[in-house]
Amino acid sequence: MKPFAKTRARAPLRLGLAGGGTDLSPYCDTFGGAILNMTIDRYAFASIIPRTDGKVVFEADDIGVSESFEADEPLHAELILHCGVYRRMIAEFNGGKPLPVTVKTTVDAPAGSGLGSSSSLVVALVDGFRDILGAPLGKYDVAHLAFEIERQDLGLSGGRQDQYAAAFGGVNFIEFLQADRVIVNPLRVSTPVYNELESSLVMCFSGRSRQSAAIIDQQTAGIRALDEATLAAMHTLKSDAMAMKQALLLGDIDLMAEILNASWRAKKATAKAVSNSMLDNLFDIAMAAGALAGKVSGAGGGGFMFFLVHPENRYRLIEALNAAGGVASPVKLTGSGSETWRF
Repeated sequence: MKPFAKTRARAPLRLGLAGGGTDLSPYCDTFGGAILNMTIDRYAFASIIPRTDGKVVFEADDIGVSESFEADEPLHAELILHCGVYRRMIAEFNGGKPLPVTVKTTVDAPAGSGLGSSSSLVVALVDGFRDILGAPLGKYDVAHLAFEIERQDLGLSGGRQDQYAAAFGGVNFIEFLQADRVIVNPLRVSTPVYNELESSLVMCFSGRSRQSAAIIDQQTAGIRALDEATLAAMHTLKSDAMAMKQALLLGDIDLMAEILNASWRAKKATAKAVSNSMLDNLFDIAMAAGALAGKVSGAGGGGFMFFLVHPENRYRLIEALNAAGGVASPVKLTGSGSETWRF
C-alpha cells in the first residue's frame, strides 16, 4: 500500500419517518421490512492519520476516551466500534498487515440519541478505511459491511436502516427483503414539498440518552415467539411506511401527521419500554403548543423526539419544548451520504 495523506470521512445521522423496527431480524427475513427515513445535517466524523511509531491510537473526543496500542499486538479496546472496523478492514483489505494510524472521531449527537449515531460512525470509519486501502466498495457494500461489523462481529443489537441511510443520504424508502437483500429507493421529492417538509420539522432532545438494546431484544423476542400483538404492530409499521411515502410525494403534511401519530401508537405496542412518562409528557406539551404529530426517534426510551408542525407555528413549538426542559431546534435535511476526502 502506498503512503497516504490524512484522510477524513463523515456520514450523516437520520430521522425515521415511518417503518422503524421492521428492519430487525427475524421480522424482515420472514415478512420483509420497509422504512422511510431522511438524513439531517448532523454527522459522525472520522480522521485517519498515518503514524510512524508503529502504534494504533483510537480517540473519541466527544466522550473523552483515548487508547494506544502497539500495531503488531492484539487490540482489546474500549472503543469497540473503532476497533471492530479497524480489525475487519485490515483483515479483508490489507492482508492482515497492521496499519499504524490514529483514528480520531466525533459525533454531532450524544450516544443513545436515537439518530443512528453509532451506525453513522461505523459507516464513516468503513468509508475512510475504504479510501485509504483502495477497497472496491460501493455504497451498498459500505452499508452492508458496516451492518456486519456492528451486528455480527461485535454482536450489537439493532437493525439495518441506519447503515444504509448514512451511506446513501437523502430521503429514502428502503426495503429489507429475504436473503439479506436491501433496496434503497431515493425519493424524488419536489422542491416545494421538500422545503415544506423541512420547515415543518422540529427535533427535541429529551435530556436522557437511552440504551436501545433492551428494547430491541424485547421486540425481537416477540417476533420470534410469533406474539400476535408484536407482529400486528410490526405489520402496521410497515404499512405506515408505504402510506407515508405516498403522502410525502403528494406533499400532504396533514396526512403525514395522521400516519405519524398512528405509527407512534403502533411502535409503543412493540415493547413496553419504547415510551415512558418523560416522553409522553413532551409529546403532550408539543401537541398543546401546535404540533400535528410526533414520535420518538430510534428504538425509544429516550434520546430525540421529532414533531411535525405547520411552519407558522414552529417557533411557538420550539419555545414550549425548551421551556419544558427539552432541547428543541429546527431540522436541516441533507441529500448527501457518507463522504471522504484527503487533506
